Amino acid sequence: MSKAAELANLIGNINAGGGGVNRNVIINGAMNVAQRGTSSTGIGASSGYFACDRWKITTGNTAGRLTMTQDSSAPSGFANSTKLACTTADTSIAADEITILGQSLEGQNVQAFAKGTSDAKPFVVSFYVKGNASATYVAELYDHDNTRNITQAFSVTTDWARVELTFPADTTGALDDDNAASLTFQIWIHAGSTYSGGTFADNTWGSVTQANRYAGSRTSFFDSTDRTFFLTGVQLEVGQNPTEFEHEPFERTLEKCQRYFLRKTVPQGYMNGMGNTAQYESYDLPVTMRADGTGSVSTTVRYWSGSTATSLSGTVSVYPKTNHVIIAAGNLTDGNGYIDGVIDCDAEL
Repeated sequence: MSKAAELANLIGNINAGGGGVNRNVIINGAMNVAQRGTSSTGIGASSGYFACDRWKITTGNTAGRLTMTQDSSAPSGFANSTKLACTTADTSIAADEITILGQSLEGQNVQAFAKGTSDAKPFVVSFYVKGNASATYVAELYDHDNTRNITQAFSVTTDWARVELTFPADTTGALDDDNAASLTFQIWIHAGSTYSGGTFADNTWGSVTQANRYAGSRTSFFDSTDRTFFLTGVQLEVGQNPTEFEHEPFERTLEKCQRYFLRKTVPQGYMNGMGNTAQYESYDLPVTMRADGTGSVSTTVRYWSGSTATSLSGTVSVYPKTNHVIIAAGNLTDGNGYIDGVIDCDAEL
């Protein structure tokens, strides 16, 4: 895109109510942050977050399996992408099968779209994709608060290409102004007839009809173990035109991601409590998390009594709050010692 075209697009978006800094509501669109790890295998039996932060695989009822990685293949100006690689094919597709890659957004972070009002603004999505072969998938905006959606198909080739999709404003169904999931951007890559047996409603907002969401001539990601899909540079903004991807410092992206998931190294701290039956320690978190979350031991938490360390993996509980985390343990050898280790705090949407 030339500088003149980029400026014209930005001005057009400003006139439409968007533009400026912080215009991208997607977090970790450049796939730079991967706190959980850079690779996860055997994905397909259950939904979850597996590699690059904030990007969720939603799956169900498929025998297909994939590996998800933070990959170094990327278009010019980017260093990372999310790569999906089929490792187990599924060519006998049951009606209720589904596999989607997407990101959910808090309602309070998407109020600028003014959805559900007379001043509603258009949505612009742009991203870079490639694969091992030509494919056709579907991009969707899903409104959780009003059970509405809009879809557009896009093509993938063996070279990196930028996809640019403009979705019209929706004057029906306001998005809640809270910290719950209101809007999800997601890419459909596999589905059975429950989701593909209807008529595709191309670029039209409406109440969700399941059979229409992946209807038409679509690719099944699980059609071959050769199948790959790469994604990066994802941007969702207010306006009529796509603008250049809004890069930001790594530490800023990490901070945004930690609102939803945080892997924390616990410094050695004294366990307070009542003898060896109930002890606890509280640690401040570097960011305010979205909500009180769920906690777990990432690798190990150790209890030090003098110079002796004992793993607490079976007897420790982790309780993340919005701005601190409590670690509780019991059945210790004595009531006077220290802990250290690595824990996970999860407040994902």
